[in-house]
Amino acid sequence: MIKFILTALFLGALAGYLNANWTSIINNVWVSDYLLNAALMMLLFVMAAALAMDKESISKVRRTGLKILIVPLAIALGTILGGVVSALILGFNVVATTAVSAGYGWYTLTGPLVGQIFGPKWGALGFAANFLRELLTIITVSLMVKVDKYAPTASGGATAMDTTLPIIVRYCGSDTLVTAFSSGFVLSLIAPFTIMAIASLA
Repeated sequence: MIKFILTALFLGALAGYLNANWTSIINNVWVSDYLLNAALMMLLFVMAAALAMDKESISKVRRTGLKILIVPLAIALGTILGGVVSALILGFNVVATTAVSAGYGWYTLTGPLVGQIFGPKWGALGFAANFLRELLTIITVSLMVKVDKYAPTASGGATAMDTTLPIIVRYCGSDTLVTAFSSGFVLSLIAPFTIMAIASLA
């Protein structure tokens, strides 16, 4: 599965590069506004259908209740702590670095938002760091699952509800679907507020 995902990523990057630099066969706005959104909606539809058809998953949600929030909150805390430690080790601005990490993998939000607050350099870092979080989750999921089956959910962060969800379920089992989806959903929900709250400390 990994080789197919990496091949798709490579071909997509190549197609985008050729389209932008050689012949604009497809309008970039059309791709970003329509094709990307349609693909994401289809992905979410399929995963939601799989979730609804799994009676065990639904009963698990009912049994777990509010305890299901423990996983995303633990991931958020660990991510922010990681941002602080990284800033201290690298000698970077602690507040800005922590705001970058508080995107939880949501790079399309973190890049522009952090860029507006801290400047273009930090916006680029916010995009790159969170994009790499998603990419590394996809590449290393088969290794992380050997450590713990919920490790890829933590690594995926906010993307565990959409782009990395299929591969998490594929390698970690269908019983992780509810936890991964709910964790990604909560992290996506709190990401903008966390970034703004951290930025207010600057």
